[in-house]
Amino acid sequence: MSDTVVSQPKVVVFDCDGVLVDSVSSWKTLHDHFGTDNSLNLQRFINGEFSDLEFMRSDIQMWKAVQDPIYRDELFRSYSGVKLMPGAKELIAELKEAGIFVAIVSAGVDIFVSSIAGMLKVDDWIANGFEFNDDDTLSDEGICRLHATKKDAVIERILSMQGFDAKDCVSVGDSEMDLSMQIAGSGFIGFNPSRESSLAAFKAAGVPIVYDKNLLNLKPLLGLE
Repeated sequence: MSDTVVSQPKVVVFDCDGVLVDSVSSWKTLHDHFGTDNSLNLQRFINGEFSDLEFMRSDIQMWKAVQDPIYRDELFRSYSGVKLMPGAKELIAELKEAGIFVAIVSAGVDIFVSSIAGMLKVDDWIANGFEFNDDDTLSDEGICRLHATKKDAVIERILSMQGFDAKDCVSVGDSEMDLSMQIAGSGFIGFNPSRESSLAAFKAAGVPIVYDKNLLNLKPLLGLE
């Protein structure tokens, strides 16, 4: 972990998958549930060959090839085994107690991210997700509220709405795509890098990195001790 210590921010923005929860991807959790594998398209997505909507559509097609229809309740239940990252509740509680605005900006699945946001009592959250038909079955399309590699636009909007400056903000992510969370003038911490490519990207960007899977190790980097 880097020894860089920042002054206490006014806003901390977290990615969800791999950061607040001990799961690489809320999309992969559904692939595990249905016994599918979209790793090839994931790499193509990381490489910029797929748009967010195209990538979501390819996921849904794979699941529907296994089971159709798929009901909302089943998707929600598939997350029952996912655990919070160690230290998540404690860190968020300390941030809130210090008067720090806490948000989640995730390209993960909204029905999952919303439950984590509620559990941790964060101030704001945004995630991608699904369209459902009138009978609560999964449609063929996803909902893209943010682009995984363009989280800066969402964070700039949150800061503007809440009256904060970029220098007031620190973001925390686990993948190279999350580096887009670092808007000009703000801070970024790489947490538990999800892939070798993520670690390499964090090192190249010169950001502090926390390797241990415990969010309490972020405290000195957030001016909490």
